[in-house]
Amino acid sequence: MAFSLPSPPLKLPTSYSSPTVNKHSVPVPVTSIRNTRKRLSLGRTFVVKASENDDETPSFNPFGFVTDNPSSRSAIQLPEAPAEDGNVGQMLYRIEDKGREYGSYIKSGGFRWFVRETGSSDARLGLRGTVVFLHGAPTQSYSYRVVMSQMADAGFHCFAPDWIGFGFSDKPQPGYGFDYTEKEYHEQLDKLLDVLEVKSPFSLVVQGFLVGSYGLTWALKNPNRISKLVIMNTPLTASSPIPGLFQQLRIPLLGEFTCQNAIMAERFIEAGSAYVLKVEKADVYRLPYLRSSGPGFALLEAAKRVNFKGTAGQIADGFASGRWDTPILVAWGIADKYLPQSIAEEFQKANPSAVTLKLIEGAGHMPQEDWPEKVIDALRYFI
Repeated sequence: MAFSLPSPPLKLPTSYSSPTVNKHSVPVPVTSIRNTRKRLSLGRTFVVKASENDDETPSFNPFGFVTDNPSSRSAIQLPEAPAEDGNVGQMLYRIEDKGREYGSYIKSGGFRWFVRETGSSDARLGLRGTVVFLHGAPTQSYSYRVVMSQMADAGFHCFAPDWIGFGFSDKPQPGYGFDYTEKEYHEQLDKLLDVLEVKSPFSLVVQGFLVGSYGLTWALKNPNRISKLVIMNTPLTASSPIPGLFQQLRIPLLGEFTCQNAIMAERFIEAGSAYVLKVEKADVYRLPYLRSSGPGFALLEAAKRVNFKGTAGQIADGFASGRWDTPILVAWGIADKYLPQSIAEEFQKANPSAVTLKLIEGAGHMPQEDWPEKVIDALRYFI
């Protein structure tokens, strides 16, 4: 059975220091708030639809990568004396030790992965077992920190790696052992799971674009290793839109320019959500892009090599009825500005016996960041 969790109405804040929607995210000031209407749908989904007059989806602007989001704008403001805390060196000094909750470095396949871990190793042998969380581009495993902490309290053993090229993991130069292809990501994930001694079957949670999609294609190649699969706001059909960021990255010269935007990740998160990131969170998402050019060029190489439509079509076909019978929970943030709710509904209709759809009000493209408490409730109910 699928269902939706209610959310309180958004309020218009007078500042960004007094969140009124939830303690983890701050609502964006808006001039109008879309009305929603609810209807019960027979079957497995409680559907919450936005107004049909919704025209807030941003159009593609190849030169519009400079953000006007409040957290990003404040991050790049220069003080009256540029040598003070507004320059990159001082920003790095301020945030260098942030964002590594529950994490350590693991050597696997010739690369150094940054892997977050919560829960005791004994938990993997218990009733709850192991959960592996995979993030999407252009973010990192930091987005799962709250979910992982509370899942460990519930008796689960959790891992969340930063994919190669992302977050705090290695970012090898293409041509030197890693070229950011789907095949290589699958191979390196296999090796990492072996090093972490993740025993099959385990629960897999996947969210996001590009490397998030690779997490799902890996699952299609390893169905016997998965006991439960949770999908959050990931391209699931061939009709899934491609965000402007990835379109920009695939344009010659503009891609090289865009990938070095130090506030790219936080802007992508904010643009896909109803909320503005608090500065301390935005600091962590921008940190890899401030430290070196490596993360940007890694993302650029991965974006050039991915076949977005082909991969999404492969996912739709692979998880269709008759081809996949392991239980799937699609936990979908319905305020996602990149992927409409119809994507999740279409995916569920293709395999209604295996797929349960849970709609999460108040959450956008990254439910684990926007409203982790609701994600935790969904996971504990399903896994």
